[in-house]
Amino acid sequence: MQKKIFKLLLLLFLTSCGYEAMHSKKNTINYNFSISEINFNGDREINQKIKAKLNNYTLDKKDKNFILKISSNSKKITLSKDIQGNATNFQKIIVMSVEVLMNDKFKNSFIIMENFDYNNNPNKFDLRKYEKEIKNNLTETAVDKLIFKLSNIQ
Repeated sequence: MQKKIFKLLLLLFLTSCGYEAMHSKKNTINYNFSISEINFNGDREINQKIKAKLNNYTLDKKDKNFILKISSNSKKITLSKDIQGNATNFQKIIVMSVEVLMNDKFKNSFIIMENFDYNNNPNKFDLRKYEKEIKNNLTETAVDKLIFKLSNIQ
């Protein structure tokens, strides 16, 4: 009986919380640009994440219509080692180089760089999983910055 009441209360609280996805179609109205074409180079995982996040901006045509050339890469740097030479700290870096064209003419170019420092984990499976999560989070942050910069291009 308590479980049913708990589920009912949970349902009531969650349906009225007002959550909306940040980059949903409803919120793309705030940005006055669209993307007609995106060309990718570099890291495949990063490019897929970028494409998924920018997909909402390719559907509608607006006054500012951009063609993007994006080159992305990911680096893992060893920051420190212990006495035996084993790595203890790493840094993950995501670099996106973006070239913006408007009406087939060069409009702007910029580089977006995100990084994160983290400690080594003796369990290599958990370490790879953590690194993948870091890569996804850094990519999302970089794409948010890209969207902001595109919205500010005159």
